Amino acid sequence: MAKIHPQVPQASLVSIPFTTSKQETFTIWMKSLILSGKGCTVFDSSGQIVYRVDNYNCKCSHEVYLMDFTGKVLFTIRRKKFKLLRFWEGYRSFNGTVDDEDEIPAFQVRKSFRILGGDLLCEVRIRLNKDQPCQYYQIETCPGQSTFKIVDKLGGLIAEVKRKQSKCGISLGEDVLTMVVEPHIDHSFIMGLVVVHSIINCRI
Repeated sequence: MAKIHPQVPQASLVSIPFTTSKQETFTIWMKSLILSGKGCTVFDSSGQIVYRVDNYNCKCSHEVYLMDFTGKVLFTIRRKKFKLLRFWEGYRSFNGTVDDEDEIPAFQVRKSFRILGGDLLCEVRIRLNKDQPCQYYQIETCPGQSTFKIVDKLGGLIAEVKRKQSKCGISLGEDVLTMVVEPHIDHSFIMGLVVVHSIINCRI
């Protein structure tokens, strides 16, 4: 696999906008920067670290934290169980700690059913603002594959994750992915959904 050389974020990049007016592309390295840790590291198109997940315990943990490059918690993701149903909830943090997180989840993800072609469908319920009605997305993926799409309820593409390839078309391996997020979409939220998808597939 090609080596990843992360650049040290500069002080001027401490405040990173989570929503932009253009399509954004990120590189997801399914490795934690912490020795012996499980997780992933996310780079922007300039090679700067923007997100990280460092799961010190083991894969498929009941609680995982999506952080920015400084270690500030953005989302706390918890696995829930109600009778025979299992689902995942993401709680947004306001000041970068677990203690100040919102009491109501910003999103909820649950596995739904297999659709034609063997694809696995996950239903996503989103609460972007407490004063607005919930929105609904879907995560569509094929079992055993890294490629998946996040679409709205009308099928419009929100984001896509697939294996990263070099400029000459060579795959960089299963651990290196490309995430493309459409304009005006909060990519920190999308990254939260990517983390849940990775938990479901036992990659984090």
